[in-house]
Amino acid sequence: MDFLRLSDVHSRRLGVELGKSVVYQESNRETRVDVKESVRGQDIFIIQTIPRDVNTAIMELLVMAYALKTSCAKNIIGVIPYFPYSKQCKMRKRGSIVCKLLASMLAKAGLTHIITMDLHQKEIQGFFSFPVDNLRASPFLLQYIQEEIPDYRNAIIVAKSPSAAKRAQSYAERLRLGLAVMHGEAQCSESDMADGRHSPPSVRNTTGHPGLELPLMMAKEKPPITVVGDVGGRIAIIVDDIIDDVEDFVAAAEILKERGAYKIYIMATHGLLSADAPRLIEESAIDEVVVTNTVPHEVQKLQCPKIKTVDVSMILAEAIRRIHNGESMAYLFRNITVDD
Repeated sequence: MDFLRLSDVHSRRLGVELGKSVVYQESNRETRVDVKESVRGQDIFIIQTIPRDVNTAIMELLVMAYALKTSCAKNIIGVIPYFPYSKQCKMRKRGSIVCKLLASMLAKAGLTHIITMDLHQKEIQGFFSFPVDNLRASPFLLQYIQEEIPDYRNAIIVAKSPSAAKRAQSYAERLRLGLAVMHGEAQCSESDMADGRHSPPSVRNTTGHPGLELPLMMAKEKPPITVVGDVGGRIAIIVDDIIDDVEDFVAAAEILKERGAYKIYIMATHGLLSADAPRLIEESAIDEVVVTNTVPHEVQKLQCPKIKTVDVSMILAEAIRRIHNGESMAYLFRNITVDD
């Protein structure tokens, strides 16, 4: 059901035993859940990390939550460090906002609260009809930069696209470092495809009202990739929330090398590292990829020694303790601003 090592860490930090339950799949791939002890009137925390089989993990979470709901649990809190489908949070042409659908399904299944970390867009919290605590991994990543990157004072924080500039600016201001932003045709901005307003065909409708002449929107043409900011002779630290397909990061690292950066680090909260990501990272100009343990990536680390892990179980365990005891969560969000 959950990433066992992460749940064991939480269990040890909190001084409690893991609940007894069994989750398995029938021969026809249906998910079955058996809760092996009474949960009546109790606060139940479901720790569900998202492995490569995302849809199975979601189904396990839904079935488990519904089983606890029908067993009269008092509160059912989902601890989902990486929230799946979070990139599908905007309308894309004739698509759908799948993240909203998932939020509705979790509420219907019986969840009453969610603890997560670094949602792809903070506005996703508005999709839920129950409280969401969106914790931040940036304090742990900032600490890693200060303690593990030699001569980090000679570094510059890099946003690999304009959409990542706010996050990069937050890191730069907290570390008192410079900021560089990459822009150009190698980047694919979500906002270019997000609102669905260009879904009707661009061909002029000759059967429309003869007096209606709507101006056509000019097509965008991105310039060649450029770096706004001086990275020459610096350590370049690219920050983002998710690193999955790494082609964009590899291309960004090559450009930064050409511009004179002598070391390149990637800092991200969620290391999905799908497909050939470990091999591409190993063969690239990237010196180190630093991610947290919100997503299991042991296999990828064996394939690529450049991948490093920062443990964030401490803040997740503390969030569980505070919610169970009815304590304020403000301490976990100290010095966190709206733009973080």
